[in-house]
Amino acid sequence: MGPRLRGDDEETTPISLTLITHFASSESRPTWRTMTAPANPLHLGQNSALPASPEEAVLDYVPNPRPGRTYLVRFAAPEFTSLCPVTGQPDFAHLVIDYVPGETIVESKSLKLFLSSFRNHAGFHEDCTVGIGERLFDEMKPVWLRIGGYWYPRGGIPIDVFWQSSAPPHDLWLPDQGVASYRGRG
Repeated sequence: MGPRLRGDDEETTPISLTLITHFASSESRPTWRTMTAPANPLHLGQNSALPASPEEAVLDYVPNPRPGRTYLVRFAAPEFTSLCPVTGQPDFAHLVIDYVPGETIVESKSLKLFLSSFRNHAGFHEDCTVGIGERLFDEMKPVWLRIGGYWYPRGGIPIDVFWQSSAPPHDLWLPDQGVASYRGRG
């Protein structure tokens, strides 16, 4: 069993959440709603062990607080790690996940645990990046999702991997992912 995650004192992959809302019509903004938590969340408000593998990780989803709205949710994981399947050496990436919610949103603690479970997972950069995007898309069923995997150099070559579910919605404000191409020193 892996370490228990209790808070900032534990070693975890930091992620940040950006919620960007774009109102496509001229109607006024709706009043705030109270969102209820899922009936039995696995991770939210609980002590959760770090999953031993991505396959064992369970992602929690909660109701979208703004159903029917076109808005972008962005998660950034600047210290993502996995293992090279050939050498067993660690690989490091800055992941950026953007999605337009459908009926649900992913609960951020479960996403952090899922991403952290890759620390002992041996997989090529392409497999890790695309696999994360596909799993989120298949389970959460967002309107649209993209992932950018900005991998740090190994053997002198940085590898960037990008996947998206389809073309983005036409009325979506889609900012740049904000990760510069690798330049090395200078």
